Amino acid sequence: MKVAFCTLGCRMNQFDTDLMRTRFINAGYEEVDFEEEADVYVINTCTVTSGGDRSSRQAIYRAKRRNPKAVVVATGCYAQVKPEELATLKEVDLVVGNTHKSEILRIVEEYLERREKRVFVGEIFREKELKNFDTVLYFEGTRPFLKIQEGCNRFCTFCVIPFARGKVRSAPEEKVLEQVRYLASLGYKEIVLSGTQLSQYGWDRGTNLLELLKKIVKVKGIELVRLSSMHVSEISDELLDFITSEEKIAPHFHLSLQSASDRILSLMERGYTLSEYDRVVSFIVSRRPESAVGTDIIVGFPGETEKDFLKTLRYVEETPFAYLHVFPYSDRPRTKASKMKEKVPEKVKKERVKVLKELDAKKREEFLKANRGKVLRAVVIEENRLLTENYIDVRREGYTNVGELVRIKL
Repeated sequence: MKVAFCTLGCRMNQFDTDLMRTRFINAGYEEVDFEEEADVYVINTCTVTSGGDRSSRQAIYRAKRRNPKAVVVATGCYAQVKPEELATLKEVDLVVGNTHKSEILRIVEEYLERREKRVFVGEIFREKELKNFDTVLYFEGTRPFLKIQEGCNRFCTFCVIPFARGKVRSAPEEKVLEQVRYLASLGYKEIVLSGTQLSQYGWDRGTNLLELLKKIVKVKGIELVRLSSMHVSEISDELLDFITSEEKIAPHFHLSLQSASDRILSLMERGYTLSEYDRVVSFIVSRRPESAVGTDIIVGFPGETEKDFLKTLRYVEETPFAYLHVFPYSDRPRTKASKMKEKVPEKVKKERVKVLKELDAKKREEFLKANRGKVLRAVVIEENRLLTENYIDVRREGYTNVGELVRIKL
């Protein structure tokens, strides 16, 4: 039996696909490329935007066209949030929500016996633990990603993720440290800590990210710890001081802004003002000037005026961001914003996205220029290719020892 996977969306889905892949391969399945003919196609869907929904459906259609007799499984966040919608597609044989991903092999094999279309989706808010933690490692070249947390306890008015991923579930601290020590024993120099909302690690266990990081940096052999996206209102002064003073913490921070208008931030229920956000960014850049600070921006949120947008544009122009991720707002099911009036026309959203994406290109170029001449740590991720501590992709002849941590002058 041949199985093929298609993963859309965020890093969390990469982890989950890795988990499912392991299940199938251990059961004797042969993995083939998604563009090849397979007996089972698993589409790990995304629903963070309407574009994610559309891309997920397109992958489903492609799979069934490639082999009309194949079992097509729609899983992931789209499946969790809108299972009925996916179940109506004739191309879909099984709908498996995030609550049942760990059981996907059993579900598929039961289907092969009965050939009966079914939906497997439970109540995500009843999930209390991070399941199968020991197997959820995703390696990107020589950089292991360790998923230590899932879910989010914030309900920003535009965001469907809590409904798709549930509330915070954190891996036990000792389990995390066991994995870190294991990776160090294999010779890895850099690890990436990841989660749906990393700064909420430990909220369900009476601990926090700071306490975990203090222990991780003491693990011998690990020289660089990279952090995934954090929420600025969840970064305490103590955590901020630690991540900007501890050498082993990579100077690369992704801090979603979404808007620089306090009025829009309030409507989004983000939990911070622009000045509070700016205080964190300014502190990071002043303490560690080499830092890459990236952010997310949503344009066209309901009620966003030209004045609101210009506030965002001006702030981004004046702030030393290394890169931007820009998204047009789209209504998501179950969210407060989907019921708000004053929708911004699609044409206006497209124009604003275009402006910010042009600014993103300029910001990326400025960041690279600002780093010329600097000496930085970098991991050799493949022959003659390195990734610096502040996330610059470097091509340089003479570096063949993959996995090595070196210092290079850019």
